[in-house]
Amino acid sequence: MNIRKYMMGGLLATVVVAGTTSCASDFLDEELNTSFNTQYFDTPEGLEALTVSLYGNIRWHFGYEWAYGITLYGTDEFTNANDLTAEPWNTYDNRFNPTNCTTATGAANNNCPPISALWDQLYYGIASCNTIIAKADIISDAKVRNRCLAHAYFLRGYNYYRLTAQYGRPVLQTTPAEGVVRTFEQATEEEAWEQVISDLREAYNLFEGEVFTYGKGITWTKATAAHFLAKALLFRASERCNAFNGSTKQSDLQEAIQMCTYAINARTLEPNYSNLYANWTGIDCAAEESNEILMAAGFNNSGVTVGRFGNRTYNYFTPQFGAGFGAGWTPRGIWIGGMDFQRCRPTEYTYAAYDHVNDARLWKTFKTVFGATAIPDAAVAAEKGVAIGDPGIVMILNTKDDHTYDSYTFGAYVQSPTFTDDAGRLPEWSREGRQTPEAGALTAKKGQWVPSSLVLYQNGQYVAPTFTSTPICNFFAGINKTEDGTRQGEKGDSFRDVIMARLGETYLLRAECYVRLGDMASAKADIDVIRARAQWKNGENRSYYVDGSKAFEGNALNTGSAAENYINSNLNMNTYYLSNPNQPVTTEASNLTSWTWDNLPAEDEAIISKLGVSGQTERAIEFILNERTRELIGEWQRWETLSRTNRLISRAKAFNPEAAPNIAERHNYRPIPQSFIDGLLNEDGSNLSEAQQKAWQNPGY
Repeated sequence: MNIRKYMMGGLLATVVVAGTTSCASDFLDEELNTSFNTQYFDTPEGLEALTVSLYGNIRWHFGYEWAYGITLYGTDEFTNANDLTAEPWNTYDNRFNPTNCTTATGAANNNCPPISALWDQLYYGIASCNTIIAKADIISDAKVRNRCLAHAYFLRGYNYYRLTAQYGRPVLQTTPAEGVVRTFEQATEEEAWEQVISDLREAYNLFEGEVFTYGKGITWTKATAAHFLAKALLFRASERCNAFNGSTKQSDLQEAIQMCTYAINARTLEPNYSNLYANWTGIDCAAEESNEILMAAGFNNSGVTVGRFGNRTYNYFTPQFGAGFGAGWTPRGIWIGGMDFQRCRPTEYTYAAYDHVNDARLWKTFKTVFGATAIPDAAVAAEKGVAIGDPGIVMILNTKDDHTYDSYTFGAYVQSPTFTDDAGRLPEWSREGRQTPEAGALTAKKGQWVPSSLVLYQNGQYVAPTFTSTPICNFFAGINKTEDGTRQGEKGDSFRDVIMARLGETYLLRAECYVRLGDMASAKADIDVIRARAQWKNGENRSYYVDGSKAFEGNALNTGSAAENYINSNLNMNTYYLSNPNQPVTTEASNLTSWTWDNLPAEDEAIISKLGVSGQTERAIEFILNERTRELIGEWQRWETLSRTNRLISRAKAFNPEAAPNIAERHNYRPIPQSFIDGLLNEDGSNLSEAQQKAWQNPGY
């Protein structure tokens, strides 16, 4: 493998040639220009342009199936549904190995994320950073020079963070490659973390503070560097690094707390969780300008952020709503906000981690109702009284101890008997008008038939996986953090930014550091900041739901029948009262902060009991991992978090039935790409021996 091809060969094809700009939209709208050679980077203008281009490197993470395969699959939170595109990343079977899985080697299709993808792409960004760092002295303006260096050190630190978290032992290339290089030294994991921490410290020291050079919500600032420096320090202080972190653990945790404190003091949390994701209304909307966002991959409708470089994440969390389980009542279409790619199916653990009555995050994150936009069977519709605009798909997220639905029949309408009041009639949805945060139906009544319906538990058993049209479940409640109603076609690019770091996580990072240092009171205080926000606020309608599909209200395509489809499919309601059938209708505030370390919330005690964990510190870390699920579900980092804490295997075995049979100790690290190893040479130009190649590879592969 010619690593120069990855470090320099692709550089000119991705650089955005422009000066610094003042807002996110201008930055993203810069014209792509590939007419310059590397001599351009010997000028101050060239280095500034190269600095701006660094933001493009992070967009890669969200342009394809690797977005979820590398970060979410094979964990406790998500498993694969009916679509098997990235299945090996979740099942850890023999297809998950140092070579890239293709249809020839057993992949379901050729879109399976390659093992080499992350490795190869991150070195593109590292090459750009190395060029900026090496040549920064040609910039005479100290303020501009430091700004360029801060960005370069930050992205190099971030990219090496991802490489080390995933692969353990990357190549540390910190100077521009000269010529074709095929001889490298492999860093130890200890050396790699030292480099990551060093780079992020440099970035933290060089950033000017909370100066939004390229647009709020997009620009990296001192708080961004502080957050990721804290993450790197905590990683080195965590269980995966126990072989070498004895002398640095305490100081790393203390420094991480200082970094988190800077970010927390410099930024502010959104007062309502919905502001971050559910209330996304369009390009550069208030949600994208939130002061809570520390790092985001910027997208809009400009040419440089669509097509091959576009945001495809809206595809990955929706169930197969357009087919199966009573197909045709809610057919696919742009007005729904997503496509039914059914990639990421939540596990039983994911639903069970929430307090279903008091934690608003569950109901502000999971989409549980799709409206009917078509009548595929007129006879059934007439018999059952189903009209367009009625609920077409309903997902009841009840709990294990609920027996309301033990005798009910659920599933596709073709499988359901004629309901009577005494035998399994589904509760009715009120037709008294659309909901708003302040008005509309608050609860449900008996009587109305729903074409497609699901329940999590019957007779104390988790039955959700049985709602399927194939051997693997394709009917589930998906999360709304990527929904985009501004898209211009059903298969069009998403124009919303992807949040990569925010202050909600910073509080949980600091809490974990406090736990590891034995300061349980401070840890609880930080956790309770997050849990207090997650509570229902006084006056909130608990059955109201909204997501990024709301942006379709302002979409130019929202005319004629499309406008009707939007109104009929997005009913602005959830299944809160169906899922909590004994809960009285209320708009009172809830409480999530009445817990102690010895008496954790019931849902956490159940999870910890299943894991067989004891001891205050161990229980506390498991509790924080659960809280991270509730706060950060689907935010592209779960695999690395579980690997860091050495909980990947225990949690996958306990909560992911598809991963459990095959996951093993070696899976705490990804395999080093064989394509890279095969291209290496010795200093004398000879090929590596079999023993040398084996030494490059992570154990067990």
